[in-house]
Amino acid sequence: MVPAASPVRLEASVDPRLSRWLWLVKWLLAIPHYVVLFFLWIAFAVVTVIAFFAVLFTARYPRPLFDFSVGVLRWNWRVTYYAHTALGTDRYPPFTLADVPDYPARFDVAYPERLSRGLVLVKWWLLAIPQYVVVAMFAGGGWDGGDTWRGGGLMPFLSLVAVVILLFTARYPRHLFDFLIGLARWAARVAAYAALLTDQYPPFRLDMGGQEPAPASPPASPPPADPLTKA
Repeated sequence: MVPAASPVRLEASVDPRLSRWLWLVKWLLAIPHYVVLFFLWIAFAVVTVIAFFAVLFTARYPRPLFDFSVGVLRWNWRVTYYAHTALGTDRYPPFTLADVPDYPARFDVAYPERLSRGLVLVKWWLLAIPQYVVVAMFAGGGWDGGDTWRGGGLMPFLSLVAVVILLFTARYPRHLFDFLIGLARWAARVAAYAALLTDQYPPFRLDMGGQEPAPASPPASPPPADPLTKA
């Protein structure tokens, strides 16, 4: 079966020359973004509730609200990429919801003309539960309880490994970058699905690399046999 192209696109590239030490203070430099994102996430939650009822009654996600929600996720991805996940750029994130084509971290979701009214009732909690478990292990955290797992997550740990290697070698490990972006891409697909931006269920598949994978082409059908060549 040929995997369908995801409506969620998350991409990133590593700066040709990265500072060995700037990653130590990027989280501090990003504080103005954290302040803005705090209010943006509150607005995002309100917009998602409004969109829930809009989809339930009209099967459509209002386009202005959709663009705002995607913009918040896009802004968050740029800040996360700069300050926490991968830390593959020294370029300060722009203060905008809009796409910035030349920024090293990009995010987008294809606008759906129609969404399922039934799915909107269950996809963000019931159907997404297996994905939440996987993403929790990627991003860190866990669930509480006497015998339960609770850890820091793969992404924070591997991001730290990557920048420590950068510190001592002045080179960013490419294979580690590809793996980190694959984890971030998986999490982004789940976030878009849970935020009602798409009905396409996130695949349980790690698509690694800075660029979105191109959908595989179906195998070509053999040409029909020429009846005149038959014996």
